Amino acid sequence: MTAAVATRARAIVYRTRGSRHGGITRLMSPGDLGEFLKPFVFLDLFGFEVTGGHKGFGLHPHSGIATLTWLMEGDTQYEDTTGEQGTLHGGGVEWMRAGNGVWHTGAPAPAPGVERVSGFQLWVALPPSEENAPAQSMYLAPSQVPQEGPARVLLGRYGAAQSPVAAPSPMNYLAVKLKDGERWSYVPPAGHTVGWVALSAGRLEAGDDTGGPIAAGELAVFEESGAAIDFVAHGDTSFVLGSAVKHPHELVMGYYSVHTSKAALEQGEAEIRRIGAKLRQEGRLA
Repeated sequence: MTAAVATRARAIVYRTRGSRHGGITRLMSPGDLGEFLKPFVFLDLFGFEVTGGHKGFGLHPHSGIATLTWLMEGDTQYEDTTGEQGTLHGGGVEWMRAGNGVWHTGAPAPAPGVERVSGFQLWVALPPSEENAPAQSMYLAPSQVPQEGPARVLLGRYGAAQSPVAAPSPMNYLAVKLKDGERWSYVPPAGHTVGWVALSAGRLEAGDDTGGPIAAGELAVFEESGAAIDFVAHGDTSFVLGSAVKHPHELVMGYYSVHTSKAALEQGEAEIRRIGAKLRQEGRLA
């Protein structure tokens, strides 16, 4: 007879509601949680009423990182200096590897019957091999985002589902929906010791925590471990989950940029200035 082996739930070591400014809640920044959760260095939960006159984010630059925008509902118009432009629909993904420098913009796109635009925007730190590479963008329609069980795979691989986006280092980023009372267990790939979740709806019992269920608008950080994370939904619940091999490099920060060294940052910021000057000459930037 084989004795049962007791397993300890993976502990939650930090919880936050971030800081809210209008329709944006900043849950993670490179100067705070990003240092502990790298390669995940920035996370915004956003929500705007389409009829509220929100004009979007305007043209702005990045370098040294990649951004992934998961659009949960509504439509947005996008344009970037790689030459891409169009409309991203609810359930779609925008991936922007800024690399050596890029400018992009996004704004709610009014559509019949659509009253709200909401989603998460994530920044991912790039390794030295990619932080000054040419900018690259990819826009996925809802049908192009693969699903395994309750999880849509935005980055990486879960089960048989693999994202079309090539992750710059070993990481998973999933968008998960659970019904009230539903249980789900996430087993991270080997080496994925970084782990966190952020909720947009419902409440979620997760890991080993005495603080009660995680609520909508909260981000919870799990202890660094390779252990599985068990979830129980309280109400219909939506959340994003990140797991990864820890980014082994420093975070050297500019205003819109994160690099691994001062020299790489200076190179990226020089390219941002060059593109900005060209946009001004073309009358696309004030």
